[in-house]
This record gives sequence, structure tokens and C-alpha cells, in this order.
Amino acid sequence: MGWPLAVSAALMERRALALPRALVLLAAGHLAAMLVILLPFSMMAALISLEREIRIGAACLVIAMGLYLLINTRHPRFLARISPAKLGLWSFLVAIAHGAGLMLLPIYLGICAMEQEAGHVAAGALMGTDVRMALIVAGVHTFAMAFAGGLMAVGVYIWLGLRFLQKAWFNLDRVWAASLVIVGLFALALALRSF
Repeated sequence: MGWPLAVSAALMERRALALPRALVLLAAGHLAAMLVILLPFSMMAALISLEREIRIGAACLVIAMGLYLLINTRHPRFLARISPAKLGLWSFLVAIAHGAGLMLLPIYLGICAMEQEAGHVAAGALMGTDVRMALIVAGVHTFAMAFAGGLMAVGVYIWLGLRFLQKAWFNLDRVWAASLVIVGLFALALALRSF
């Protein structure tokens, strides 16, 4: 979601070199947000006796975040224009608020245990091994996010420009918030069912 800000940074500075710098800052913030969420949970792997409570807490956290985003539909005004120097902080805060690390928690905690596709099984097995592997998974995810966002940012910056962003922008906040609530309810039901 940060690639429009990378385009904006390059357009505001009127330099193409501002685009890769902005992408690096966005990737750094995204990675930091995922690590803040994933590292504590990977370190809790030894606390297997509390697995059910952790699953319930994580599900409630996801539900609460989704409900908050559904109720509070306005973006803070201070986020309307973000200077290039604050992109890393913006990326960290938005990744925390939108659940970048929370998306991986269901896999890590085994919530996706029912008839999973091969990718989820592999990710769950990798992340469950140790903290080092959780760091590698977070790094690969961040690289993929930054690469895909970078392709979008470069494409819009070079070929489409600011007019495209002004006319074609659409907001997926409600869809994202509803999906958090649905996934959280599903995870909570699975955790409570495991009495």
C-alpha cells in the first residue's frame, strides 16, 4: 500500500532517485512492523502449554483491530502528506495497524491446520522451527512486498504520473477491516473448539 507514497516522494522532490530511497524506507518500516509482531510469538514457541490462550488472544486482537478499522473510517490528517524522511515510520505504523505480522500469525500458531494448501503447510513448518527461520520468513515477505510495490511505483511514476493517482485511486480499507474480523472470528471459534 505504500507505493503511492514512493511515487509522491519522487514527484515532490522532482527527482527519480527519491523513488528507490522511499521504497527502501517503506520496506524497512514494513519489516520492523512484522518483526515486532512475529518475534515475540516465535520466542513463545516454548510456551506450548499456553497455545490455546495465545490463539484466543491473537484472534481477539485481530477482531478488535478489524472492528476499530470498520468504526473509525477516517484517516488521520497528518497522514495526508508524509515527508520522505518519515516513510519508514509510516510504513511501520501502517503495517502494525493493518496487520502485516498478524497475517502470518494464523500460520505460525497452527490456526490454518485444516486441509491447507502446500504453501501454508510449508510456511507453518518453516516458521515453527526457530526464531532464525521466522526472521528469514519475515525478510522474504518484506522483499516480495517491496519488489511488487516497487514495480507498481516505478510503473506509475514513469508512465502514468500524478493524474492517474488522482483519478484512479480506490480505497480498500473496509474490505481489509471486514476480512480481519472474519478471520479473527474463525480463529477464535477454532481456538475455543479445541477444549
